[in-house]
Amino acid sequence: MRLILMGPPGAGKGTQARFVAEHFGVPAISTGDIFRANVSQGTPLGVEAQRYMDAGEYVPDEVTNRMVRDRIDEPDATPGFLLDGYPRTLDQVEELDAMIKHTGHSLDAAVVLTVDSEELVQRLLQRAQTDGRADDTEDVIRRRQEVYSEQTQPLIGVYRDRGILVEVDGMGEVDEVTQRIFAALDVIPQS
Repeated sequence: MRLILMGPPGAGKGTQARFVAEHFGVPAISTGDIFRANVSQGTPLGVEAQRYMDAGEYVPDEVTNRMVRDRIDEPDATPGFLLDGYPRTLDQVEELDAMIKHTGHSLDAAVVLTVDSEELVQRLLQRAQTDGRADDTEDVIRRRQEVYSEQTQPLIGVYRDRGILVEVDGMGEVDEVTQRIFAALDVIPQS
């Protein structure tokens, strides 16, 4: 199964990605986790990514594309993968299409979690307190919401037009949302 998990920051993508990836036996690939690991290790990619992350902006496509391509070429992603946080722009959609076509497969589904915008802000502020996420200030959170609306939300239409969009209500308990995702995906044929 080759999936992408979409939704605004705070929709629960990271939480759900773990359960969905385990369910399908594929790796969950989170660009956010990879960026944070590079930042904490002080790698050149991490230093570059930090500047954008601190401002609530997306890391440039060329950096992100290179990182994702390398990751989905690893052996554990041969049977499939779940991408969390990628693609985020129309250019990245094209890049991902080329990456997957190279493997002889296609994207099976694009799952989008829908959550009320004020609920998202509250979730992220709470996460900032419990996880010590310094990048989750209210101003940065609200800027991320704007960037998502401007750059990523148009991708929903692209995947809807392709007939692979799966919209899932992201409100409620984690288990409820997970079951909704499983119910929607278990009927989709895998490429």
